[in-house]
Formats: sequence, structure tokens, C-alpha cells
Amino acid sequence: MKTIIHNDWQKVLEPEFAQAYYAQLHQFLKHEYATQTIYPDMYHIFTAFEWTPFSKVKVVILGQDPYHNPNQGMGVSFAVRPGVHLPPSLQNIYKELQDDLGIPPVNHGYLKPWADQGVLLLNSVLTVRRGQAFSHKGKGWERLTDKAIEKLSERGKVVFILWGKAAKSKRTLIDESKNVVLTASHPSPFAARYGFFGSRPFSKTNAALEKFSEKPIDWRLPTHVAPDQPSA
Repeated sequence: MKTIIHNDWQKVLEPEFAQAYYAQLHQFLKHEYATQTIYPDMYHIFTAFEWTPFSKVKVVILGQDPYHNPNQGMGVSFAVRPGVHLPPSLQNIYKELQDDLGIPPVNHGYLKPWADQGVLLLNSVLTVRRGQAFSHKGKGWERLTDKAIEKLSERGKVVFILWGKAAKSKRTLIDESKNVVLTASHPSPFAARYGFFGSRPFSKTNAALEKFSEKPIDWRLPTHVAPDQPSA
């Protein structure tokens, strides 16, 4: 089955879809989806790319892999569907957003308004087994998402937000002469107090975008969203 992304990411990533590693990844995923509970569902693996076309990306928030608990993983980093309880990492992101820009937390995790403004919510690994974090690590996803990061870096004028060790390891892929990289510890409860809190990523991102002559991100989210809001 051919992989289709319904915007300009298709042209950017199509050479990867033709590689042998991607064919092996595809076969692995066919078996996993047939025999295990995998998140997100197979129709939303590429939601991050669908939400934010290549030409529109101004910011990348890089996660590790999808949430692995029921109803959480939806194909974009850190977000969850309306009506799903906020994961601790996202609660900490909202806390830092309030401390940084004075924006009060909302009671949902639907981050599409950020994506619509050019924030690519990308995980380095795009699928996961239920209850098994990083269970699809090393199966091929990293080659694909590394290529996406490299292509954005080549294009330039992108702010890359790298939280945690796994995300920071991608810094070598980025040309910092024409992009900005912001790093901090991961927002998870285990790491947030070791450098995430107080890192002010949102105001720093907007300052960098203004230097690029780009419109800053409005990080405010609507107070309420419909519980049946589609994920793509």
C-alpha cells in the first residue's frame, strides 16, 4: 500500500517511501497492527505531517514516540483528543506556558490551533505498542523523521524545540546558521524540574520568529473544544 500525505510533505518524503528500510518498516507494521494494539490507529500515523504542511512549518516540537495508553496517541507529539485526560507532560507544558506568557491552562489537549499556525508536532518514532513506550524504536521511523528534520533545516528559518535526551540528540541534524534550536529537559514529571520549568520556550520561540520576520505563534488555545473533534 502506498503511503500518501495530502500536502507538500509527500514530495519531500516520497524518496524515503521508496527505500528498502521503509518497505521493511511497512511489513513490520502490518504484522504489529494485525497482532497487537498499536497507537495511533493506522489511519492517523502521519497526522503531524497532515496538520502542518512542509512549506508552512515555522516551529518543530519534537517528541519521542506516541503516548502508549488507551485513547491518548493521536499521531502528533504531546497532544491528546478532546475529552481525554491531560497527560502529566502536557500539564507541565501548560504550566510553563502560563509562567512564560501568562496564558492560563485549558482543560483539553487538542493542539491543532498550534499546528495550524505552523507548529509541527513531530515524534521521532510514529507508532507504539499499547503500554510499551519506545517499543517501535529502531524499526525505521527514525530514518524517516530525521530526513524530515534535515529537509526543514535545509529550508531554514525554523525554530526547533528539543526537550529531553532523545530530542536533543537530533541537534546534529540541524544547521544552526539558519535555524534556532531551543533545548531543555523533558516536560515529564521525572525531568521537568531539572531544566524544563523556567526555560521559557514559548517567548523565546516568538522572539526568534520575529528575527526571521515571521509572525509569532499565538499560543492561546480555545477554552473548550467539541469532544467529538476529529483527529485529522
